[in-house]
Amino acid sequence: MKSSKKKIFSEIEEKDITRAIVSGFTKMLEEYSSTDVIVLGAGPAGLVAAKELAKNGIRVLVIERNNYLGGGFWIGGYLMNTITVRAPGHQILQEIGVRLQEVKPGLFITHGPEAVSKLIAAACDSGVKFLQMTSFDDLVIREGKITGVVVNWTPVSALPREITCVDPVALECKFLIDATGHDAYAVKSLEARGLVKTKGMGAMWVEMSEDLIVEHTGEVFPGLYVAGMAVSETYGLPRMGPTFGGVLMSGKRVAEIIIDEIKKEQQKEKRKQQSK
Repeated sequence: MKSSKKKIFSEIEEKDITRAIVSGFTKMLEEYSSTDVIVLGAGPAGLVAAKELAKNGIRVLVIERNNYLGGGFWIGGYLMNTITVRAPGHQILQEIGVRLQEVKPGLFITHGPEAVSKLIAAACDSGVKFLQMTSFDDLVIREGKITGVVVNWTPVSALPREITCVDPVALECKFLIDATGHDAYAVKSLEARGLVKTKGMGAMWVEMSEDLIVEHTGEVFPGLYVAGMAVSETYGLPRMGPTFGGVLMSGKRVAEIIIDEIKKEQQKEKRKQQSK
């Protein structure tokens, strides 16, 4: 059916759209098949960590098993989308323009969709790349150090094995962050091999939980760092329930730790070059 009116959109054929999608995606995947940091999980801890790292010039790829980013950050609790943040965690949201209301000294609320959308946008603006609908399958370990992850399309796991014999692929990195929440996929993959021992998440104790999660954020195995609720699962720390200051600050903390490690490596390499 032809229109007599002047066309609104540019003239593009279907094949051009297909080629643009394929070439754009494969170029990104090829470029990030080896990168500085891979973050498992695009919840609040993973997004903050990725944003902080990328804005410091570090190449970051975030792997998320769902189609959407944000994890449980969209909903504050009991299917209500007002989220709470305890000070000083609210400062992370203030920095990216999230509007907050202080309902009690040190306790802030905001609209979940606003917080998530602005955090995702901030991560993208920093240069973070994402692989959605991609599930963690295994680890790449070389000489006692994690050097990458093995991943596959998320839908593969939902179909009968006899019709989905699809091998996964490996992605390499210098640092891996497990920000997969209660699942703690990477850490538990190590535990299945007898390389680490987790304690499982403790009962709820908000006041104690958030401090402990930030304090315990860091490296659990050479090349593997934990952030957010994965920290609780690893060390048996109390859960904090529907409040997000701890996981936000844990994401920032793990980024700071990795940035320091990269700086140390750079200084070491510089001294090595100077000694030649």
